[in-house]
Amino acid sequence: MEKEGRIRIPSGCAVAAVISKDGERMTGESVIGAMKPMHDRSNGLGGGFAGYGIYPEYKDLYAFHIFFDCRDTRKKCEAFLKESFEVVKGELIPTRKMPGITDEPIIWRYFVTPLGSVLADLQLDEKEFVARTVMKINVETDGAYVFSSGKNMGTFKAVGFPEDVGLFYRLDEYEGYSWTAHGRYPTNTPGWWGGAHPFTLLDFSVVHNGEISSYDANRRYIEMFGYKCTLQTDTEVITYILDYLIRRQGLTLTEAANVIAAPFWSTIERKTDEYEKKKLKYLRTVFPSLLITGPFSIIAGFDGGLMALNDRLKLRSMVVGEKDDRVFIASEEAAIRAMEPDVTKIWAPSGGEPVIVTVKEGAF
Repeated sequence: MEKEGRIRIPSGCAVAAVISKDGERMTGESVIGAMKPMHDRSNGLGGGFAGYGIYPEYKDLYAFHIFFDCRDTRKKCEAFLKESFEVVKGELIPTRKMPGITDEPIIWRYFVTPLGSVLADLQLDEKEFVARTVMKINVETDGAYVFSSGKNMGTFKAVGFPEDVGLFYRLDEYEGYSWTAHGRYPTNTPGWWGGAHPFTLLDFSVVHNGEISSYDANRRYIEMFGYKCTLQTDTEVITYILDYLIRRQGLTLTEAANVIAAPFWSTIERKTDEYEKKKLKYLRTVFPSLLITGPFSIIAGFDGGLMALNDRLKLRSMVVGEKDDRVFIASEEAAIRAMEPDVTKIWAPSGGEPVIVTVKEGAF
């Protein structure tokens, strides 16, 4: 016991998620509880959550969550936003004092919509404009970092253990139809507030357990399309890859999964369905630089659903459970049972097999 907390956990990091297929809203309390039995997968250098459906009163507005280092930086960033957006509301994100959460930055949220005149002048759709704005702030404004930018969703993260982070942000007072969570055991980057998971862009959020060896190749490719990887962490590049493939290239979630966790060529050759074989060959040929190699398990949240995915060799653990309209995903079965002790179905997806859960149309 004397070595507890001082041993590097090679499969460290914890991920968890829950979603209601009926769109029933639930507080963040359950997913906070899921992180407690996985406490030793973290070391206090990062924890975070993403909730979907949490801002119904502002559901048509983009919710920017931003860290600031000082008041002057906040004023400068607000002035920049007002040049291109209607800022409907700006406020401090409510928090409660927690002994394990220290050195917090200034944490604000803004509910905004792009000005139509600006979109017309630039001839951009609003999502592309918002994505470019996020990149511009994060690259060019020292002391400001936009860590969430979707509609009717929000990311909440900090340096600390995830169960403390959830209470710090008072997530037990929010309600959403879907939640994801992460406890971080940093491997290559220092723990800091912006570097905690989830990583987001627009409505995509990603939590990740693992360490991808293809980071440099993936980063070089994705930055050719205007993305800026400022954090030197593999989860950031995974988020941008998903945005590029799904929003900008129009791929389905399954097709995107078949790019980033592409079947081996030998597996493709054994396919008996000729259409599927041709499609898989096409995806591997067109997007070879977006194949993610190395151990990973990820949960991607998006507007209306979740996708869970392991690397092809399943080098990181991931378990899925179900009960009634709820689907639970976590690194360990213990975390699922913390959310739902009477889970009725539980299984471990195969490597490279995406698990996609969506909320029924019109449910939220």
